[in-house]
Amino acid sequence: MPDRITIIGAGAWGGALANLTQINGYEPTIWSRNCGQILTDTIVDKVAIVSAVSMSGVRSVVEQLAGSIEPSQIIVTATKGLDAKTNFTPAQLWRIAFPNNPIVVLSGPNLSLEIQQGLPAATVVASQDSLAATKIQEIFSSPKFRVYTNDDPIGVEIAGTVKNVIAIAAGTCDGLKLGNNAKSALLTRGLAEIIRIGQYWGGKTETFYGLSGLGDLLTTCNSPLSRNYQVGYGLAQGKTLTQILADLQGTAEGVNTTKVLIQIASQNQIYMPITVLVDRMLQGQITAQEAIIALMSRDRKSEY
Repeated sequence: MPDRITIIGAGAWGGALANLTQINGYEPTIWSRNCGQILTDTIVDKVAIVSAVSMSGVRSVVEQLAGSIEPSQIIVTATKGLDAKTNFTPAQLWRIAFPNNPIVVLSGPNLSLEIQQGLPAATVVASQDSLAATKIQEIFSSPKFRVYTNDDPIGVEIAGTVKNVIAIAAGTCDGLKLGNNAKSALLTRGLAEIIRIGQYWGGKTETFYGLSGLGDLLTTCNSPLSRNYQVGYGLAQGKTLTQILADLQGTAEGVNTTKVLIQIASQNQIYMPITVLVDRMLQGQITAQEAIIALMSRDRKSEY
């Protein structure tokens, strides 16, 4: 009998992760707020607990599981975002609550719809516990889903989180039909911002050039399937953020992530001009066209 796992979150991402484990013969238990099951009952005798809920639901899930997870159970976080109350990443919230458990971060260029369609993809599972990372690699790997291990969980997590903000900018760029030159410049300078804030958090530079960094950035910034991209595209067409979010299927984590990043960058004097302008657009302080003018009119400087 294969090891059993629980996936918390029955949305598109949770469903995609469940399908991947089933390829290898696993029978995952999927829990959601509306499933009628008690969460603590679903994790009994499971080798791994995978959290695929939105950022706003992470703290609630962590609190519900307090005192119920065995030290041997692997906790996998597949959420990309920052907690608005504490500024912590999902893995940091899990680590505080369960200091004796192995924590694994799963992140990469993974559009859930493409994975559900059986299209090939790759991802990263990162942990300071190499055995836990290898176990999760085994559970999710298949001929259609290549899984790499990594020993830099904070770098992997921050890369996947911050690129959502750049994806909003990318959607705006495409919505305004600014062309390939502008898009390439935006993504390159956006990656510089990801590396800058990621290094502040302690992430390794090479991580940001890998699948969870550059790979995820390219996917999210170039696909209409990305909810964050859709937010930027809608802003470029003159829609309000309220209108865009009302029509959006699922959560665009970049919206709330931007607010937290601005606070952290300001407090620590981290230069993030694209993030600042995305924040001003989201707040309705400037239009998409004004944001582009502001970005192009900054003081001349060296690339590095």
